[in-house]
Amino acid sequence: MDHKPVYYGEYLQLDKIIKAQHPVSFEDGKEPAHDEMLFIIIHQAYELWFKQILFEVGSVIEIMSKPSLNDNSSELQTIVHRMNRVVTILKVLVQQIDILETMTPMDFLDFRDMLRPASGFQSWQFKILEAKLGLKFEQRHGQQYYVSQLKQEDIDIIKEAESSPSVIQLINKWLERMPFFDKETYWKNYNGLTPGAAEHPFWADYENIYTGSLSEGERSNSVFFKNIFFNADNNTERALSDAACRSALFIMLYRGYPMLELPFQLLDTLLEIDNQLGNWRYRHINMVRRMIGTRIGTGGSTGAGYLQGAMDKHYIFKEISQLNSFLIDRRKLPALPNELTNKLGYNF
Repeated sequence: MDHKPVYYGEYLQLDKIIKAQHPVSFEDGKEPAHDEMLFIIIHQAYELWFKQILFEVGSVIEIMSKPSLNDNSSELQTIVHRMNRVVTILKVLVQQIDILETMTPMDFLDFRDMLRPASGFQSWQFKILEAKLGLKFEQRHGQQYYVSQLKQEDIDIIKEAESSPSVIQLINKWLERMPFFDKETYWKNYNGLTPGAAEHPFWADYENIYTGSLSEGERSNSVFFKNIFFNADNNTERALSDAACRSALFIMLYRGYPMLELPFQLLDTLLEIDNQLGNWRYRHINMVRRMIGTRIGTGGSTGAGYLQGAMDKHYIFKEISQLNSFLIDRRKLPALPNELTNKLGYNF
């Protein structure tokens, strides 16, 4: 089959991209503001990266939405790889602020008032990303106007994303089906330390070891432990169930076993996504304060105040990060039964 020659500029649609910058200050009758070109290109680059992130997250959701995710196949590795790519892109987004900050406040004022009411607050792609990762409307800061400035077609896309399975919901289902706590299969020869335990012998032992390790000022964590791992299903606001929390903590504790290496990497990558989104918001807050002080944003938000509220509230995978409160010294970890360690390791 003959190969049709591909021309670089046509393949990348460079004619459309390079001609897609139209500074309002460059219009006839206005004095051109030099830094408006930089402002446009930076934000166009942001939106292109948001598109790529959505592409990666969408593929992960598609894989995890299958009736059964095969942890022994390349599927889990693919998920981890693509979510790591999301982390790397988010790091680039944070670094791009260095370029934007070469613009001074006076440079920005040369064209800022011409932008109203346009604002980064109208980035529907970023709102879709938050929804696909798992940020619910009820958890949003500034609910009253978070879509008030968007066109209806963009609002419809966001609402569709909010009603579709999110990454955190699919992670919950994946964790819930972890089979390693079946008593008859893996724990019948477990030498428990807590006689007469009505619950699972491992968790009875682990709770005793954990509560015994708490300092006087941490005693309330024993109640917190019960609420997270045995009463979470009674809290409708939680994203992770009791079973999912137990599985996630078990993965963190015994991540050295080959079968748990990729699951741990996935959980750790989700935490890093939250971390990088937090870094991006933090840098954005400082930049806004530097540029406009306490003035309101061009889109009518409270500017830095809104961004601060969003940074404090929009942690999507915080329930996973909270599990680090319940780790213990690895030297005190209960020894797993042979039936389970054989399943978690390499069998020759």
